[in-house]
Amino acid sequence: MFRLDELVARLGGEVSGDASVTVRRVATLDQAGDGDLAFLANRKYLSRLQDSAASAVIVAPEVLALVKGRACIVTGDPYLYFARVAQLFNPAPVAQPGIHALASVASPVPASVEIGPGVSIEEDVEIGDEVIIGAGSHVGRGARIGRGTRLAPRVTVLDGCVVGEDCIVHSGAVIGSDGFGFAREKGGRWVKIPQVGRVVIGNQVEIGANTTIDRGALDDTVIGDGCKLDNQIQIAHNVRIGECTAIAGCVGIAGSTTIGARCMIGGQAGIIGHLSICDDVVISAGTLVSKSITRSGVYTASLPVQPHSDWVRNFAHLRHLDALVGRVRSLENQQGGPDDRNPG
Repeated sequence: MFRLDELVARLGGEVSGDASVTVRRVATLDQAGDGDLAFLANRKYLSRLQDSAASAVIVAPEVLALVKGRACIVTGDPYLYFARVAQLFNPAPVAQPGIHALASVASPVPASVEIGPGVSIEEDVEIGDEVIIGAGSHVGRGARIGRGTRLAPRVTVLDGCVVGEDCIVHSGAVIGSDGFGFAREKGGRWVKIPQVGRVVIGNQVEIGANTTIDRGALDDTVIGDGCKLDNQIQIAHNVRIGECTAIAGCVGIAGSTTIGARCMIGGQAGIIGHLSICDDVVISAGTLVSKSITRSGVYTASLPVQPHSDWVRNFAHLRHLDALVGRVRSLENQQGGPDDRNPG
């Protein structure tokens, strides 16, 4: 539990109202009760604040005048402040040192490491201090796991791959599976190309459940420091992702694509191979990226939802678009062109 003035002393901001109010957890405006700290990040939810039972609220300076009779923490970014308060109330688990009797460990590990039941660690593995390896996880030969990293149960880190410090890898993630590399014979049969690169993951990276990151064919697949990857993402061989890029669930990134730093990629976006995306690009959900992006900004290539009958009608028009363009050009030619000027 924390008093509001204690939170401000730790995290900054200012208290408006009773600084001695004590809060024990964070909650939404709708679900908060006595002893809870809620947050208002968007003015459109101001009406919900009136009915909220929260003991205190995190607000921006511009809405403070609209909040009456309630203790507040005032900060420029209420949502970011909420995230930091949530970390205080929900600290990361601390390693409980020891190797479970049902683990198979073929490499030396520091005394501060926690290794759960059913874990298998092969030879020549390097593991940093205070690492947690959850039940049923596998770490392949020659892999490296940095200090403070946490592998949830059933994570697979295959041979030679590198996971940096203070990373979180959720259940079902596979790091270092073979990339999809094949050459085709004239008769149609496929010849597998050995995938001999690694996956190299930087520090403070989070990888969601069932996300797969393929090892490089020759060079490495690289995930930069501070990247945040959601669940069920596919990252193909030789992809390189810059620092602090965030990728939402069900995104597919084809091989040898380079993505810059601080990008945000919405859910179910698809990026075809051998493209380059520069820094500070936002790709909207459901967008198919079929060519390189060289300027920062927001990019969208998907249609908004609409009634089915409207979609059928609009798509019918699209099917005849080439014919319509041809007719327009024919009319322009008959009239002397769109830029024709009357000299008289």
